[in-house]
Amino acid sequence: MATPTLTQHTLPGVLGPIAVDIRTSERRSARPAVLILPGFKGFKEWGMFPVLAERVARAGFSAVSINVSGAGVDGNGRFVHPERFGHNTFSTELEDIHRVLDALEHGQLGMVPTSRVGLVGHSRGGGMAILTAGRDPRVHALVTWAAISTVDRWPDKADEWRAAGKLDITNVRTGDVLPLYVDVLDDVLANRERLDIAAAAGRLTIPWLLLHGAADPSVPLAEARVLSAAASHLNPPRLIIIEGAGHTLGAVHPFAGMTPDLAQALDETLKWLGRYL
Repeated sequence: MATPTLTQHTLPGVLGPIAVDIRTSERRSARPAVLILPGFKGFKEWGMFPVLAERVARAGFSAVSINVSGAGVDGNGRFVHPERFGHNTFSTELEDIHRVLDALEHGQLGMVPTSRVGLVGHSRGGGMAILTAGRDPRVHALVTWAAISTVDRWPDKADEWRAAGKLDITNVRTGDVLPLYVDVLDDVLANRERLDIAAAAGRLTIPWLLLHGAADPSVPLAEARVLSAAASHLNPPRLIIIEGAGHTLGAVHPFAGMTPDLAQALDETLKWLGRYL
């Protein structure tokens, strides 16, 4: 098999450009694509995501990594668009993901149209992957890492947040303080049914692998159990609990090397995609 090559593209997004990286060894014949979705404050250049994309491409898929239009980052992962980040919402991300799927279907990213699509999402990206897979028949396989089970992430801060007009979010890695406006609160109130991740899990009909660290301090393991129970009709979805693993499976940014937890997650993900996509 030829060595995968990387090309970079942009698509019009809701809040600005959607940045898209394509890693593939074949652009002239149809092959399954795997769309990789980072989480909150995450981006396609962060730590483990380029490694994941490279492994997916070397396994024979087209790896499609994106920064949604509200990610707020440039190509080096610097938060140079804080207003886009501040106005980002769950519905905005879903629309951006839909536009990427449209582009893949119509061959607009330097490849012929793709025949099948898999989703791999981490944290908030995992929740968005579940919502997307629950309503889009173009998705044929799903893998989530530390996926959120609900969009209600800040229940104890909403009143103070609305009074101030924004919530300040600190990027621990860089020290940047980013605004998060009330758009996301309004989105959750206006679209609660559409953004119900557990309900979307209950509608899934495709193979789904859930990976979750037992020691995740950001998205507790209990959320994985909620999702697994919601999709018990899948006989059941496969839930793999990685003992002792945290939210990013030991990976850091800049990437400092493979960890046993990340290696396990990569291996299980590729086996799942190979079996079902």
